[in-house]
This record gives sequence, structure tokens and C-alpha cells, in this order.
Amino acid sequence: MEETLQDQQVEPRWPPMRSNIPWARPGLTVGLLGGSFDPPHAGHVHITRQALRQFGLDRVWWLVSPGNPLKVEGPAPLARRMERAKTLMRHPRVEITDLEAQIGTRFTAQTLAALLRLYPGVRFVWLMGADNLASFHKWEQWQEIFETVPIGVLARPGDRTAARCSVAAARYVNRRLRASQSRLLPWVSPPAWCFVNVPMVNFSSTEIRARGDWVR
Repeated sequence: MEETLQDQQVEPRWPPMRSNIPWARPGLTVGLLGGSFDPPHAGHVHITRQALRQFGLDRVWWLVSPGNPLKVEGPAPLARRMERAKTLMRHPRVEITDLEAQIGTRFTAQTLAALLRLYPGVRFVWLMGADNLASFHKWEQWQEIFETVPIGVLARPGDRTAARCSVAAARYVNRRLRASQSRLLPWVSPPAWCFVNVPMVNFSSTEIRARGDWVR
């Protein structure tokens, strides 16, 4: 989920549109995996399970986004992506959410600010693949994201060197935890991040759409 700078800002909608938002008590550690999930696939499931294990998380929430406002062609309808995600990801500690649609945010920094307000005392960790870290400096308010919550990076198929040598990695090189310290990540004050190598399932939403297995 790449985010590009733009001038217009969006104020979060408060309170959320619906009341069926996830529950989390203060002190829980919750990983946030955001994206369009267009479509969700086995790779998303795999890195979710790995994140629970590698970072010692109590929960992981999928943040299925309404869509990237900067792209001309939008994703499949949100309801369809949510339905597919719930069918695919079945785990007692994983919840599929459309929180961004409910609170009216479009960028990760806005979403995190709203979640910290809605869930005081919950320890959130932003989760991403190594490919996203490579382009993270192009995201809206990317440094603010680093300063707001710890970030867990899971290596995915592709060029891991690009991620480790990225602008974001260089900027916060002194705030990186060793892989052996990964389970401490939720408890470290941001900025903090950890890069872990995990066995990966090589699935791509782009490839699935190209094969025609997912029609918008």
C-alpha cells in the first residue's frame, strides 16, 4: 500500500459510522496489516500468522482500505473484499476490519492517530512487507508513522537489500531492533522497527488479477 504526498488533508470522522469495531482492552498488543487486499490471498494469511509469532502479538487486525484516492482505477467493492478476507483468514486472534471506511481516513498516519484516540492504552504495531519498506519514504507523513508506533517488517519474496538500504531504514538505522529481539517490539517506544526473515508464500494480488482469478 503505497501512499503519495498530496496537499488535501482529511479529518477523521468521529465517532465511527458503525458500532461493530474491534474490541481491545488497554495493554493488548495489536498488529495492524493495512492494504487494499484486492484480492486477499494465502500470502496475507501467512505473514499474519508469522507476525503473531515473531512479534508476540495478542491480535492482528486487517485494515481493508476503501481504496487509494490517487489511483484512477479503484479496487473491487469493499464489501466483496471484506467477504473474501473473512472467508480466507480464519484465526481466533485475527480480525478483518473496515475501520478506515468507518472513521473516514485515507492515509496511514491519519488512521494511526484515530486508533490511538479510540483505543487508549493499546500497543499497536504497524506491519508491512519488506517491499513496502523500500518505498516507505513516499508515503504521506512517513516519518510521523515511524514516530507514532513501532513497525514490524516481514521479508517477502523479492529484493530484501532494497528494503534494508531504503531511505526509511537509513533514517532510523539506530532505532532498529535485532531479529532476536522481535518479541520486544510492541513494548519499545517509537521510533522502533524490526526486520525479520520468515519463510514466505509467494503470492501477489497483482498476479492473481492478471490471471483473471479475481474480477473487479
